[in-house]
Amino acid sequence: MSTIQTAVLPDAMANNWVDRYAPAALRPWLKLGRFDRPTGIWLLMLPGWQGIALAAAGKGQWPDPWLLLAFFVGAALMRAAGCAFNDIVDRDFDAQVARTALRPIPAGLITVKQAWAFLVGCCLVSLCILLTLGWLAVALGVLSLGLVAGYPFMKRITWWPQAWLGLTFNWGALLGYAAATHTLTWAPVLLYASGVFWTLGYDTIYAIQDIEDDALAGVKSSTRRLGAHVQQGVAGFYVACFVLVIAAAWVGDLGPLFLPLAGLYAIHLSRQALAVRLDDPVKALSLFKSNTQAGLLLFAALVAGLWKPAGF
Repeated sequence: MSTIQTAVLPDAMANNWVDRYAPAALRPWLKLGRFDRPTGIWLLMLPGWQGIALAAAGKGQWPDPWLLLAFFVGAALMRAAGCAFNDIVDRDFDAQVARTALRPIPAGLITVKQAWAFLVGCCLVSLCILLTLGWLAVALGVLSLGLVAGYPFMKRITWWPQAWLGLTFNWGALLGYAAATHTLTWAPVLLYASGVFWTLGYDTIYAIQDIEDDALAGVKSSTRRLGAHVQQGVAGFYVACFVLVIAAAWVGDLGPLFLPLAGLYAIHLSRQALAVRLDDPVKALSLFKSNTQAGLLLFAALVAGLWKPAGF
């Protein structure tokens, strides 16, 4: 039992803070919420931050720091709740896949009932945050629950569960814009669509780690569907992502300083597509994690778009 408790999951850093500092009794709970792997928190939070930045830039303002903080906390909690739900649903699959067999539920460290309690607790605190954001944001938050609930089942019924994850993870773009303006326009919708393709690209890269185990377990993924064409597929997803984000900036009336940082964002995505290899799961994990920097570049570009020269 002690060996399992201290084991580091393959996609977590060996020196992650949970294994280094957290009390042994808390480690299974923190790992259930993936707090030992913060990349997912960033990838869930950043679309919300981007939606807030887009709304603020359209008015020539800086993003509201309190909204940014609320979305950070909310993203951490909802990602934890989503991971717990995913592990409850996938506990039998997880036991068959090397990368996931040490997760707390299949490893026997947390029971299904305990995981449900953890999930409900995270959702209740998140709801308290959501209720401060206005009625439109509350409605969007409630609607997102259907996407969250459906995701764990997608790998059983479609080759494109990564697309469903994109619909789910990027909902924050709409929510952030609505929280900042109490309205929705085409600009956040285009930003949301861009994010869907971004996630489709980076999660296709991520799934390279599991391609053999997924085939044995009968789990579907965009990576398995693309096969030897995975590099071209990721490149196509990222091209669509960039075209849509440019459209969002245009419709959102952003200033010209958006463009240089958006160009860096495009370069970052292009380098990922060029570097991805189906036979290199270690590189795939590194590329996946680099999307934290990519998302921050886009956030910075949207913030920079608040500046508009006279007559622009």
